[in-house]
This record gives sequence, C-alpha cells and structure tokens, in this order.
Amino acid sequence: MTTSERDTELAAKLRGITGESSVLTRRSQLLTYTSDGLPTYRKWPALAVFPNTRNELIEVVRALALAKRTFVARGAGTGLSGGALAEGDAVVVGLNRLNRILSIDAENRLAVVEPGTVNAHLTRAANAHGLHYAPDPSSQTACTIGGNVAENAGGPHCLKYGVTLNHVAALTVILPEGELVTLGNADGEDAGYDLLGAFIGSEGCFGIAVDVTVRLTRNPEAIVTLLADFTTVEAAAQAVSAIIASGIVPAALEMMDNATIRAVEASIYAAGYPVDAAAVLLAEVDGLKAGLDVDVRVIEHLCVELGARTVRIAREEGERMRLWQGRKKAFGAMGRIAPDLIVQDAVVPRTRLPEILAKIGEIGRRHGIMICNVFHAGDGNLHPNIAYDARHAGVEERAHEAMREIMTVCISAGGTITGEHGVGLDKLDYMPLVFTPQTLDAMCQVRQVFDPERRSNPEKVVPVHSCREWYAVRGARA
Repeated sequence: MTTSERDTELAAKLRGITGESSVLTRRSQLLTYTSDGLPTYRKWPALAVFPNTRNELIEVVRALALAKRTFVARGAGTGLSGGALAEGDAVVVGLNRLNRILSIDAENRLAVVEPGTVNAHLTRAANAHGLHYAPDPSSQTACTIGGNVAENAGGPHCLKYGVTLNHVAALTVILPEGELVTLGNADGEDAGYDLLGAFIGSEGCFGIAVDVTVRLTRNPEAIVTLLADFTTVEAAAQAVSAIIASGIVPAALEMMDNATIRAVEASIYAAGYPVDAAAVLLAEVDGLKAGLDVDVRVIEHLCVELGARTVRIAREEGERMRLWQGRKKAFGAMGRIAPDLIVQDAVVPRTRLPEILAKIGEIGRRHGIMICNVFHAGDGNLHPNIAYDARHAGVEERAHEAMREIMTVCISAGGTITGEHGVGLDKLDYMPLVFTPQTLDAMCQVRQVFDPERRSNPEKVVPVHSCREWYAVRGARA
C-alpha cells in the first residue's frame, strides 16, 4: 500500500469517529498547522484530526495506535519551540474543540477542565468565586491548559506563585498505545513515583491529557503595580537583584529594554512606557492591604537608589492593566519591526544579569542585528529576540549565529537552555551542552515507559542520536 493510500484509509477511519469536517487532508487546509508561534520552522503533517469530545479523542488515539502512526497533540499553536509541529506520516491531533470547564469546586479551590480550555477563560470563570488560575503566560488569552501542561508553562507571576507543575493536582491521560490512566490525586499526595511531575513538561512526548484537575488561587486583597525607568540596562538589572535581596518576593518582576519599549509604544499595545528609557522594570506586589505599602516603598527606594529616573505607581485598575498589556503583547508588537523573528528562552542566575545582558548587546552589535530583550527578570528567565528580514542575503545566518552565541553565553554562566518555552525542535542541538550522554539516555528510558514505540511527538526534546537504544538500533542495521 502506498503512503497516499495509507493516508486515505486512515482519514476514512478517523472521519468515522469524528465526522467528515473534523479531518483535514488537503495541503491548503493543513497550511495553518505547519508552524506554531515561532515562525522559524515549517513542517507539513500527513493530516489533521479534531476530536469533538473526550470519547472521540480516546478513539482517535486508539485508531492511530492500531495503524502504528505517529501523532502530535496541538492546542492553540502558541508554542515557541516548534514543539507542536508534525512531519512526514505524523498526524496532528487538534485539541481546541475540547474546551469545556467541567467543574469548579470553590470550597476546595479545584477545577476540572478539558485540555483545549483557554487559560484566560478558566480565570474568568473562577473569578466569580474570588479565585483565579495563577500561571499566566503572555499568550494566556489564546493558549490552552493542555499546552500549558505539556510545556510546564509559567508567566510573569510564576516568580511568586510557581509554574504549571505547582498548580496541577491530577491528570487523566491517554497513553500512545491507547491506555487511559490517572496521574496524581486531587484529594492529596500519591504514594510512589511522581508520574504526574514526569508528565507535566514532557512536551507531548508521553501522551495526551484528556482532562486536567487544577488548583485555583484566591484573588489577593490588594495589588500594586510599579513601573521604574532607567538610563542604563545595567542599573535596571542591578535593581532586580537588590529587590530580591531585600527579602521581598514580588508577584512579578519584568524587564524590557529600549528596543522592546519602542516596539510596544509604536503599536496598538502602547502602554505609556518612556521611549527614551534604556530599560523599564515592571514590578507587582500583592497580598493583604496591611503592610503592602511598606513593600512598595522599599521597591521604590531601591529603584531610585540604583538610578531610576522615575517610579510610577498605577493608581487604578485600568492603568495597571495597560502597563501589563504592553508587557504581555510585546512579542506581537515586534512584528512591526521585521517579518521574521527568533524568540529564545534561557535562564541565568539573577546576579549575572548585568553581565549577560552586556554580552548579549555586544553580540548583537558584532553581528549587525537588533536584539530586543523582554523577560522575567525576577527569576532570570531571559527572552532575547531577534527581529530580521530573511529576504536580505546573509541576515538569517547572522541571526542564528548570534542566537547560538547567546545560548552558549547563558550556559557558560551556569544557566540552562529553557525556562518555559520548552526544547521542542528549536533547542535539540543545545541539549548535549547541558546534559551528559548518561542523563540524556535516562530521559530516553523514561520516555520508553510511556511511549515504547516513540509515536507521540517524535523527534522532539531529546536528540535521538544521544540515546542508547538509537545506537543499538543503528548498530543492528549497520
């Protein structure tokens, strides 16, 4: 049977499960699913299927298991590492129709949602009970809880509240062979191995979450947001370390450099940032009203002491939301600069921020490219972005070489290659720079437990050539 015939047969089986309109096979239909939020890669899936219900999802995965086909689960496609892309005979399994909030238990602060539930929609529903879902990626108005689980997503407020792993109590998961299992326990801790923790952040390589039980957080009594602007990036970075060293744990501590500020202020997301500032620091504290003003005064004092020209305090909710809109829409604003964008995601020790940011600036100047920095300064999670036009000869090569140098600098400083965007396709080559062959082999063995045939999101996260079983198979074929 030819590849085309196999695809036609599989498409017919999947249509029998989900209905005619839920399976896409034409190239024009599949174009949307050839890339994610990172426009660097384009991969063509064999076909795409969109289950409408939980039972349809289970039947689809079991049909793919019988057909021995690889598959890639995809939520909103907002990822920034190429992790939700399928290629060759792989099938995209779209989860965006499974978007129901199944229950909210306000008393126990738990909610059960389907994987396609949009992050912000969950918080909107929980807000009626005085609660919210704490992980808040910049793409929260579009990204889904299932995708957040796959990437262990964070966001600006993860500095105080933690990442997705800290807010998921249990998962119902369908493994690649079609087995339905429960990981974690909504009623308390499970005995034995932390399989829930292993699954969260596995980037879709272990299976698909069918439903997610999340912990909700009480809305704080008071929130204060501050914007400090600095004449040097170094001063802003030093202020970050000083604030954390003071013992205050801000709900969020975000930094943007001048290139990012100008991109935001020239867009529809303009937030009133001073366009002549070398950098701005967006700090937020929350909690009980009593005593919160002390934290605000300390942050304000430290910023001024370290060179802030002004420290602006948002006086009402609308102003506070505008300040945050500029930060959260910064990536979108960069689309005005150039048609192509490399978005990176590395983590470095907070105390090394001034040094690393200076080196990033030097790398950009040496390669003749613009690097925009917007990042979670409080936990050292950098997001250096290069906007470029690939139509100009040599520019793309310079951009990628600059990014490789940036990642090497971050690793050399004791950092690592990703804080929240994941490895996906984009960072495969960096994995051996951080992990030993033995550690990479251990990762492969863990994956083997969940997906022995490597059919779920193949060729992602761990370089296949680093795995012992790859060597064994290759040696047998030689």
